[in-house]
Amino acid sequence: VVSKEEADSMASRSYQRLADAHAELKDRLASDPATGEFQVVELDRRASQEPITAVAPETLRTLNAELLEVPEGFTVHRKLGPQLERRRKTLGPDGGIDWAQAEALAFASLLGQSVPIRLTGQDTERGTFSHRHLVLHDAHTGARYTPIQALASATAPFELHNSPLSESACVAFEYGYSVQAPKALVVWEAQFGDFVNGAQVIVDQFLVSGLAKWGQTTRLTLLLPHGYEGSGPEHSSARMERFLQMGAEGNIRVANCTTPAQYFHLLRRQALVPKARPLVVMTPKKLLRLPAAGSSIEDLASGGFRSVLDDPDLRADREAVTRLVMCTGKIYYDLAQHESRQHARQTAIARVELLYPFARQQLKDVIEGYPNLETVVWAQEEPQNMGARLLMQPRVESLLPHGVGFEYIGRPLRASPSEGYPAAHLAEQSRILREALDAPEPPPDRPADPSVEQLMEKDPGA
Repeated sequence: VVSKEEADSMASRSYQRLADAHAELKDRLASDPATGEFQVVELDRRASQEPITAVAPETLRTLNAELLEVPEGFTVHRKLGPQLERRRKTLGPDGGIDWAQAEALAFASLLGQSVPIRLTGQDTERGTFSHRHLVLHDAHTGARYTPIQALASATAPFELHNSPLSESACVAFEYGYSVQAPKALVVWEAQFGDFVNGAQVIVDQFLVSGLAKWGQTTRLTLLLPHGYEGSGPEHSSARMERFLQMGAEGNIRVANCTTPAQYFHLLRRQALVPKARPLVVMTPKKLLRLPAAGSSIEDLASGGFRSVLDDPDLRADREAVTRLVMCTGKIYYDLAQHESRQHARQTAIARVELLYPFARQQLKDVIEGYPNLETVVWAQEEPQNMGARLLMQPRVESLLPHGVGFEYIGRPLRASPSEGYPAAHLAEQSRILREALDAPEPPPDRPADPSVEQLMEKDPGA
């Protein structure tokens, strides 16, 4: 119970803190008495010096072993045991480091460099897709144990909290926390990227414009699961187009990684790069366990984050390529693993991993690496008025040599992000992949891809 006097005192102190902060800001922006000119916030548009994000193999092996240690007598759940045991082998010659393991190694390595980390969200301890498991529970006693909080090399704290399903309040709190803790890597994860629209006011008023309005910087990182996998309009899209539309003057970073190693280097870069900016990551769902998306210890121990990834599996020399398909995110693997890919010898596939700031020079280098190009395609799963198309098309077109055409392939203009019917999703996805690869129609002895109407007729539940 709080008395009226105590409540009034608390309110007075809170008001005074806000008044003092306001007065400090006014003094900082006040006009110069000598010139009468107002001070303005100058945005630093220079490229930031790139930090070293690679970590020595010996360090990675030590950290990995510590992340898998549990106290004597602690019983890991039998269904979780094989998953953790697999992580002991992925640093070997066969590779197979997945998203969660790369993330844990990135966090662990940063703790050894005195970088505090705070990870919150709607199911972060386990991970929405049961992939992270940073917190373990004894199968018999229910006792909790968090290996990453017991690292011998850590010189900074690691905070991990499951937060309520109140995106506006949580993102606002984490933004404020990150501003007051500029050396910390503060990460908030949505259960699905679609749900970040509950925090749209905070994104608009603070995250993307705080730098321009107040010179306020932050390293707040949003992890937004994104990808079209037939789960419907509320579980497919993190609305990347909204973040890309608001990207200007170098105010934010927007990424869509396709390998665990890229994600590893991106997280370390975000924590160590001198110029602090918010980072929005379109994180995967399908790729969390996709073998083709695995990384090796060499990928983590060398190089760094790359804004653009050229085709790693060209089936012809570069002079033979006449069609370059550009894309971002999960659709790359759908294209690369499509049955017609092996016959598309004239087609290369490049991935844009950093969507904003626009990787102009890197994309220019990729385009110029194919001297006989005839067409550049932007392929995406999202509708034409969503996704990265609105940002990429005019910028990519400005890089094309004379005579090279541009083509968009994806879903048409839509009011809703995705289909609510799985069969319709599959039909559209099949069309997009086939058209992007310029694949021929199915042979006569094989049925053509069914139309949406045909699929719905066959489904009694439609």
